[in-house]
Amino acid sequence: MLQDTQQKIIDSAIIIFNDDFSAPIEKVADRAEVTRRTLHRYFGERKDLLLACQLEMQKTCRAGMLTAFESSPDLLVKLEQMLYACIDCGSKYSFLNKLHNQQGHIHDHENEECVKYDHSFGLITTVISGLQEEGLVSRQLTVEWMTSLFTGIIRSTIDALTSGTVASASIKKFAWFSFSKGIGA
Repeated sequence: MLQDTQQKIIDSAIIIFNDDFSAPIEKVADRAEVTRRTLHRYFGERKDLLLACQLEMQKTCRAGMLTAFESSPDLLVKLEQMLYACIDCGSKYSFLNKLHNQQGHIHDHENEECVKYDHSFGLITTVISGLQEEGLVSRQLTVEWMTSLFTGIIRSTIDALTSGTVASASIKKFAWFSFSKGIGA
């Protein structure tokens, strides 16, 4: 029961802070259906909650990315599965990406969380570079641009899912079609 409450608070915080990083703790407590006092029993300060969110997002997204990366020897299939894995991570992927790319974040290759982030999302760069070397994606676009486009497609997909404007049964295929055509696959 305690673990369920803690997880509910973390999941709620990820959704709330992904939408509004400066949202008050009360919004997290309301979404998690707990009192602010209960929230503070689990997380003494906002920074403790943010760290717990980051660890949860890292764990979930890393597992999805590794599974997708190992899904096939075919680089194009790997990339498609990685896109789907990031979409499945939903708000966790989006918020984690925001945390590591926000103004004021100093990316430090000595910081364990930054190293984990680099490892998980460096797989995307590895696959795109391999596809470019094989001539399967555009050579006119940089790997950095394609990685940025990958992230943008995921954000758009998550936004569409959240708003309910696109049928969830089709959304992954729409995302892959848009991304693959955008990189010339």
